[in-house]
Amino acid sequence: MTGARGPESASGGWTGAVRRRAVAALPPDKLLPDTQPAYMTSWLYVFGVLTLTSLIVVLASGGVLALKGPAWWHVSDTGKYVNSLHLWSVELFMFFMVLHLWGKFFMAAWRGRRALTWITGVVCFLTSIGTAFTGYLVQQNFDSQWIAGQAKDGLNSVGIGAFFNVLDFGQMLMWHIVLLPFVLALLTAWHLLLVRLRGIVPPIGAAAPAEGSRAASAPLAAEGEAP
Repeated sequence: MTGARGPESASGGWTGAVRRRAVAALPPDKLLPDTQPAYMTSWLYVFGVLTLTSLIVVLASGGVLALKGPAWWHVSDTGKYVNSLHLWSVELFMFFMVLHLWGKFFMAAWRGRRALTWITGVVCFLTSIGTAFTGYLVQQNFDSQWIAGQAKDGLNSVGIGAFFNVLDFGQMLMWHIVLLPFVLALLTAWHLLLVRLRGIVPPIGAAAPAEGSRAASAPLAAEGEAP
């Protein structure tokens, strides 16, 4: 009987209710799509993935450096290698992120209810600047000391030098390896979730795939193939 299936389908207690609401809000076919629209073949859509890949290397190498300490990355050959890997992954991360940011700006990526996706991406960029700055301050070499001295004068001039003490290695280390990376990781996860939910922004002038249609997830067609 159809009437008997109603209570059964709504059973499961609070865990069942949470599961049903989660699946309704975050459909698996959107979170883990197996196909993408044809315009994804453009190189403009690659920089977001490259930014994420670089960030993973940054976090992994930075975690090793944080556990080993300054003496290891200044003296040990392996430490110097990991330190260089961390530095160049940061350089690539910032480079790809700037290309991704400007590419999406000229595409007006906030179209189609994607304003929050754009905002979280911009805040990620600003947070990355602060994370990179504190990273320079914790190098524990002459360059970091000179940068810290110049930054201290600038921060004192605007009245926040006592709160954000760039000459305090312990404080800057915690900002660099705990607080700012945690915020950056949360913002990145939120940004990726919004990208999945709202979909990849189509090029200007291109028709956006219809919601729930087969065209929205059609595989990339071979050139010359009949529709």
